[in-house]
Amino acid sequence: MKYILLMFGSKAGVSAYRAWPQTARDAHMQALQDIVNGLNEAGEFVATQPLAEPNRAKIVRGEQNGLPITDGVFPEAKEFLLGYWIVDVATAERAYAIAGKISAAPGPGGIPTNVPIEVRAFVESRTARN
Repeated sequence: MKYILLMFGSKAGVSAYRAWPQTARDAHMQALQDIVNGLNEAGEFVATQPLAEPNRAKIVRGEQNGLPITDGVFPEAKEFLLGYWIVDVATAERAYAIAGKISAAPGPGGIPTNVPIEVRAFVESRTARN
């Protein structure tokens, strides 16, 4: 079953991350890459991608005169989506375990960041019934 693991953060959290020493950022990113490598080896990896800064995002609601109606950048949001991983695993518990590893990626001094990771199952496609 496929799951998406969503990493959320706040502006303050992103600013704090940018203030980390480069060695801490490198260690954090290496830990995340090691997780992806392990998922690849296990045949569970589907995709991952960091997202552009929230100030480059728009909210789109409907159309007016054939053009999308866009709103500014998350004006009320306290948290925003930083990136995601898509995995194809046998159980929800395995998806939770992977999310736990991602959340525990090290920050400065090797201390786990404990960034919240939302785990959501994809709706399985339904086959046509006769």
